[in-house]
Amino acid sequence: MNNYLRLFIKSARLHQWVKNILVFIPLFLSHELVNSSLVLDSLEAFMAFCFCASSVYFINDIHDIEADRRHPVKCHRPLASGALAVSHGWGWAVLLMVCGLLLAFYVHKSFFYVVLLYVLVTNLYSYFFKSVALADVVILAALYTLRIVGGAVAIQSAITFWLLAFSLFFFFSLAMVKRYSEVASLAERGETEVTGRGYFALDANLILTLGVASGYLSVLIFSLYLNDSNILVQYSSPMWLWGITPILLFWISRVWMLANRREITEDPVLFAVKDKVSYLAGLICIISIVLAR
Repeated sequence: MNNYLRLFIKSARLHQWVKNILVFIPLFLSHELVNSSLVLDSLEAFMAFCFCASSVYFINDIHDIEADRRHPVKCHRPLASGALAVSHGWGWAVLLMVCGLLLAFYVHKSFFYVVLLYVLVTNLYSYFFKSVALADVVILAALYTLRIVGGAVAIQSAITFWLLAFSLFFFFSLAMVKRYSEVASLAERGETEVTGRGYFALDANLILTLGVASGYLSVLIFSLYLNDSNILVQYSSPMWLWGITPILLFWISRVWMLANRREITEDPVLFAVKDKVSYLAGLICIISIVLAR
């Protein structure tokens, strides 16, 4: 049983659930952390996204099983290696999807449609867009943003243009980090193309430029938001929020510097979860928001 649980956790990619923490951003920004009803709605929304995300991972692994068996690393995945039966994979995929969608409908009908859209776009990415250069990172940025939209819909909170714009540019930059790491390492391995991705070794400098520019644009959008007259309605001392701007500049610049040094080879969101400097940066941002209230 312990071995089977380990195989399930590996196939369901439970470590990827950390990305769904984004659904709590609207709750935090709404200053309603003491509202137990809204907190519960956000928790249920988080789990709905988690269940559906894991279901998609099972489906994707089943679809790619033959290709994974020929891959030097992916061949060790439970389904590809045969450690987990395909029938069990389909069983878990269906069960998790049903649980996720039912929970989403329970939270709110509108939230159900957001999760349904997330599942649709995620599958489109897995089956088509991940092999289309640039379109793949745009879709990834949209999926991150959709989690934030879902969090807002779950608690029936309005989502601003500023948050949507910031999120799209910020997560486009982070999605580019992973692609840059893959492409930049091609020349070192004597290869010219990322298999099945549509990127070539000569794209490295362009990806670096686009990614850094998008990250800095997100900081600019945040700075412009701080000059919006509506911010006075939400915060009594909005000047404290300016403390977030240099932290964002520092963190984005650091991430790209580490990527350029080949010190980030994974999803930067997962990297941030294990990075002490990122925790410190996040803490400073939270303190700035608390002081601004």
